[in-house]
Amino acid sequence: MRRQIRFAVASTMAVLVLGGCGYEDTPVPEPVAEPAYTPAEASDCNTDPATLLSEPADGTVEPGSTVDRIRQEGVLRVGVSADTYLMAARNPQTNRIQGFDIEVVKAIGEAIFGSGFNLNTDVQLRVITAAERIPLLGGEDAEQELDLVVRNFTINSCRKEEIAFSAVYYNATQKVLVRAEDADSYTGPESLAGQRVCAPNGSTSLVNIERREPDAEIVPSTTHTGCLIKFQRDEVDAITGDDTVLAGLAAQDPYAVVPEQVPLNPEPYGVGLNIDDTEFVAFVNFALEQMVLSNDWQRAYNDWLKEELGAAGPPTAIDPDA
Repeated sequence: MRRQIRFAVASTMAVLVLGGCGYEDTPVPEPVAEPAYTPAEASDCNTDPATLLSEPADGTVEPGSTVDRIRQEGVLRVGVSADTYLMAARNPQTNRIQGFDIEVVKAIGEAIFGSGFNLNTDVQLRVITAAERIPLLGGEDAEQELDLVVRNFTINSCRKEEIAFSAVYYNATQKVLVRAEDADSYTGPESLAGQRVCAPNGSTSLVNIERREPDAEIVPSTTHTGCLIKFQRDEVDAITGDDTVLAGLAAQDPYAVVPEQVPLNPEPYGVGLNIDDTEFVAFVNFALEQMVLSNDWQRAYNDWLKEELGAAGPPTAIDPDA
């Protein structure tokens, strides 16, 4: 199915190109301006075990709680990606967003709304960039517009000063993607000295690569898909990001590979929530535990990530039997 989706995207683009032949004055939108990159400031952000601790799982729903409010309103507002293949990407055949992160959204939605849950009517998926994740949860001086963010969101100590996180629901790692012809010459971040490296603004990937190889030339983009376009245009030499994201990019480009390498950094994913809503955090952790107990976590992993990343099981943080 996933290979068919990639073919459908390519076919659609071919039809658009062919359909444009013979028309001279077809308006073409201006390219979207890429964000300016601000070099990372020195910080002590970490993903230590103490940082990854979350509220104990609790499925209790009290009157007036966030879960009660969501049930009354009949909609769960969730920020997601729409172009992170395998994690959350729009299927051009159905126009629906699908992937591992969307399965996590479903698990939380089912815990909130029960057996009558319907993703299409009970959840409002809002496509957001990496840089929007914290502000839309009601970060510092910002109005809360989302209940949750499920967007390959790494938990770290600095982010936990602004928002809350669920327990870790997936353990990713940061790696580097290069051209297939350069795979043998990539031996680690030192190989990126003088090379153009892309990652989205607002991601920890740029911070980590700057620390590990200050002589790399940072080329920011709004999303990893933007990085892939730059890569295909020979505007960058490498892309860095989570192994889940890079696996999706490599699956879409036969000339891109993620060579065998020592990961640059652990990237433990959590669901992002408003910092003051500890009761909702506990409920989300309950939903994640239920996802494991029902075997839905394993089914989702096998469907979306196993082929590219190999066999794996749920993190101990949400596995009651671990």
